[in-house]
Amino acid sequence: MAQQGSSPSNLRYPTWQREYEASLLETDPKKLLERVHAAEDAIFNRLQELSHSDNPDHKAERQAIQDALANLRILQTEKLGFPDWKKE
Repeated sequence: MAQQGSSPSNLRYPTWQREYEASLLETDPKKLLERVHAAEDAIFNRLQELSHSDNPDHKAERQAIQDALANLRILQTEKLGFPDWKKE
């Protein structure tokens, strides 16, 4: 299932955004956990790469990753039934 405007040339950070977008678009609850894990793995790998770089130009990508991880947490709590550790 492709999202309009998400062709590889339109992705700003394709090394992890493909997996992230796939998780957002997944409608099958049985496949969603797998998609979320794949997105987290791709993000983790990219963060590993970024940790070896002193380039300040990566600030925007780091913010995009932070936003993506927040959205993945929402998927996990609202769609997959993970506990919400922030609730008191």
